[in-house]
Amino acid sequence: MHKPGQPVHILMADDDPDDRMMADQAFKQYRLTNGVFFVEDGQELMDYLQHRGQYADANAFPLPDLILLDLNMPRKDGREALTEIKTDPILRRIPVVILTTSQAEEDVLRSYDLGVNAYITKPATFQGLSETIRLLNIFWFELVKLPNGQKEY
Repeated sequence: MHKPGQPVHILMADDDPDDRMMADQAFKQYRLTNGVFFVEDGQELMDYLQHRGQYADANAFPLPDLILLDLNMPRKDGREALTEIKTDPILRRIPVVILTTSQAEEDVLRSYDLGVNAYITKPATFQGLSETIRLLNIFWFELVKLPNGQKEY
């Protein structure tokens, strides 16, 4: 379980600015603002996770406790990014939750085959997204036991 008092770091990869804005509002509603970072595509996600380019400062851009990943993004889609994350010995322990509009069974199956920890169809309303964020927070940071020393990947 997440240790109370420690900041929660969530990294959301989503190319839709409206979805990022709604998610940011939902995070603020549940006071999860200090450690929430947003990237716009899978390439930027991997740059963040591997501390490349503008994300080179590991103190300013810490590895997340949870990644929320959209599937359909430009440059590098969520499937490609998920494959890279789950085959990297340092990154693979970070829980990844697919949060996407796709309800296609093939996307669900492929995501689990690639090692995703959960697959959620993105709610269309702010209220639905807000409730999803609330439940994700409870599940991942109050109920689930994450690996000890996770910050040291």
